[in-house]
Amino acid sequence: MAFWSSTSVFTSKVPRKILFMFTLSLSVTYLFYSLMSCYNSLQFPLQENYAYQGRLVTEETTFVTLREKLYSASQGLAEFTEAEGTTAVTGTREHAEAEQRTVEWIRTQASPTKSAAAVYHTSAQEREHQEFSTTDSELRVNCTMDYGEKKLPQAIIIGVKKGGTRALLEALRVHPDVRAVGNEPHFFDRNYEKGLDWYRDLMPSTLEGQITMEKTPSYFVTNHAPKRIHTMARDIKLIIVVRNPVTRAISDYTQTLSKKPEIPTFEVLAFKNRTLGLIDASWSALRIGIYALHLESWMQYFPLSQMHFVSGERLIVDPAGEMAKVQDFLGLKRIVTDKHFYFNKTKGFPCLKKPEDSSTPRCLGKSKGRTHPKIDPDVIRRLHKFYKPFNMMFYQMTGQNFEWELEEDSESRSSQD
Repeated sequence: MAFWSSTSVFTSKVPRKILFMFTLSLSVTYLFYSLMSCYNSLQFPLQENYAYQGRLVTEETTFVTLREKLYSASQGLAEFTEAEGTTAVTGTREHAEAEQRTVEWIRTQASPTKSAAAVYHTSAQEREHQEFSTTDSELRVNCTMDYGEKKLPQAIIIGVKKGGTRALLEALRVHPDVRAVGNEPHFFDRNYEKGLDWYRDLMPSTLEGQITMEKTPSYFVTNHAPKRIHTMARDIKLIIVVRNPVTRAISDYTQTLSKKPEIPTFEVLAFKNRTLGLIDASWSALRIGIYALHLESWMQYFPLSQMHFVSGERLIVDPAGEMAKVQDFLGLKRIVTDKHFYFNKTKGFPCLKKPEDSSTPRCLGKSKGRTHPKIDPDVIRRLHKFYKPFNMMFYQMTGQNFEWELEEDSESRSSQD
């Protein structure tokens, strides 16, 4: 009877309901924890699978699309104002400390058997390996949302001021394989103490096969610049835009005059003693035009094979021809052609345009193409005579004849008519 009574308790309706609810709650709890465990174990492989699928996307859907995007973006030409001024690095101790920091930075970036440039030209296989071995914080430093990696420049437009460097840079930026910083960094003359990490962070991101560039015309006349650039990358390519030094000096003066109308006349600044014909070669507007003097400093560190000299005059009358030579020098396909240029008669120089549409060509800003003040023809003649031996030396050093003397002859004939 005792056994029967205990069994009847379990077979009654109320206890059976309690037992059913208890069993159901256990089942639901077990199912919940099983699902949570399964989700946690699948979460990382799922993310890894997405990353793997991203790497398997074909070139037609990734790099080609990005190139087209960069090409269309580079066609939108912005107006820039060229930075002006001379170098301002002072103090022998500060120079030495900055040089030492740069050398130490390069040593930390590369092994003794690798050059500084080799660090930033790693192969695609090495970068693929770095995708798995690099931490998230490192990726945030080296990569940006521009789809690429920030690198130190492989080519620099180092001069000269008022020679046509801005026009050249803007034409190069049309090329899909060129990525250049718009503003002048002035790293090797004014900001060297900030270090190469600061300098690299200024650069735009680049994809495989693209070239990083910058332009700072004052580098060409800065004593420390050749050694500092060589320390960074001894195989870098250097571009120098040169122009008739007399015309360049007048253009330089015109730019300064637009900002400081109170300055003396060009004739006053150009001479120490005009009666005796003593030209003031210490005046920066004239000193920059002694190209042979400045080139000697660069040839101590770089061979001529790493330098390309662009004629500022031919860049105006035949921009496509000069651009073809520059693209060949940089190892680029000739994409920027005569279809990209339109000569603006008002400004007196070519403007860039998009070849695929009929929109209005975009010209450089108001700071370009200013009307030069009228200079005494006798002063111009004396300056041509002053520069002639330096020009001859420059022709001999570069192996190129820029024919600036022909301009002198035409000017003298027109003054006699």
